[in-house]
Amino acid sequence: MSGRTASHTATSTGSPARGTAFRETMLGTLRLDDEDRTRRVRLDLTVSADRLLRLLGTTEARATGRIRIAGWADDPDAEGELEISPLARRRIRYRITFTAEGRRLTLDGWKSVTPRHPVASMTVLPYTLHEDGERIGTGTLRFPLGTQLLPFLASFRFPRQQDPDAFLPPRWRGEPGRTEVWYTTVTDPATGSGLWLHHELTAPADGSEPYAHGWAAVFPQDGPVRHSRFGPAKWTPEESGFSADGVAVRPGRLSGAAEGGGLRWDLTERPTDEPLFTFPRWSWRRPLLPAAQMLPAARATYDGTFTHDDTRLTLTAAPGASARIYGHGNARRWAWLHADLGGGDVLEIVAAVSMRPGLRRLPPLVFLRLRRQGRTWPRRPERSATGWAGVGRFRAGIALPTWTVTGRAGLRRIRVEVTQRADRTLALDYTDPDGRHATCHNSERADAHVLLERWWFGGWRTEAEWTLDGTAHAEVGTR
Repeated sequence: MSGRTASHTATSTGSPARGTAFRETMLGTLRLDDEDRTRRVRLDLTVSADRLLRLLGTTEARATGRIRIAGWADDPDAEGELEISPLARRRIRYRITFTAEGRRLTLDGWKSVTPRHPVASMTVLPYTLHEDGERIGTGTLRFPLGTQLLPFLASFRFPRQQDPDAFLPPRWRGEPGRTEVWYTTVTDPATGSGLWLHHELTAPADGSEPYAHGWAAVFPQDGPVRHSRFGPAKWTPEESGFSADGVAVRPGRLSGAAEGGGLRWDLTERPTDEPLFTFPRWSWRRPLLPAAQMLPAARATYDGTFTHDDTRLTLTAAPGASARIYGHGNARRWAWLHADLGGGDVLEIVAAVSMRPGLRRLPPLVFLRLRRQGRTWPRRPERSATGWAGVGRFRAGIALPTWTVTGRAGLRRIRVEVTQRADRTLALDYTDPDGRHATCHNSERADAHVLLERWWFGGWRTEAEWTLDGTAHAEVGTR
């Protein structure tokens, strides 16, 4: 999944190295070359590096966030990189790419660090705005010490780093009655289309030969959902991921075709976040639960092409994510959501009723993970499933076209409402290793409303709220 080298991150079998993450807000102005006015600008960034900051050297870091330019742009999916070199090169350089009125622009500038003016040189960022390599404007951003210094210092984290590629190799070791899945969902920002790539290994419970299969689907903004299956094909172990019937999932790339080439794709994948364990981390290492799901990277961007019939989509920095599932088969009922909330925030939900005796009569267990401003809530995934007072602290109402999840952990509570419109939803049949069947109803153009509240001085107050119109990825499964 990642183009990063092993020297920067540790694998899942070793001791993860420490990285650095922090948040920064800057305010300022922009003057476009073809205008005689000055526009106000606000830039909110989440910055992450695969190593500890090197004050005497140079640290390369990724940046995601939101840029707002008065009367012209508001892009919650800005991204780019920082070169942090305050002593070696005496500068901190920013290159941030964003969209304004359909135009792809790059903000490029640096803070020139000097001991003669330490405060000003570390807080003032003059920059140039480019389009296709040509200058179209200039401006200055400033870090407001009075209001942002304490939040900036408090935001620093030094998380353990794990290489997303380490989660791609197959988990299956020859046991009968197992299912393993590699799947990817993407939203094309240019057309609004959603993409779904599903790759699956099934080892039948009767001990017969395992087989590989899957499908690809596109959810156009205008027009019906289009999908096609590939396989079944003989399972051939692929050390780095999945490979069958000309379809492959390998580090940094997804490629393949279905329906004799009616659907074709060739995508590169770049992780922009750390792994996210929707289920407890131990359940991925030790498969004691009926199934477990995790994301090698909570967010990623995709470049490349996806062709269906006579339509060719060209993706550039399209947001999405890949995920992994390993278990004994599909649940009795389930609901799933992946929501890129913008600004580096992401929400992942799995709510399911197990097929196991004794568990299948329980209400859905909810595993909810909200990564916001570099922190993941609830802190432990078990909290949303069991809470402090047993099953039921988080509840799911699984139905179509609308399903909900509500719950509380600590001083926060959340309400999520997901709508999968019939014309944006694809129904597909799943076959379990024991031969039983389930039906999933998937939409890569679902709507979602997320309300996060915090208890504050005797009452609930809105902490954050998001509305996604056709950019949520969701699914409901039934039998």
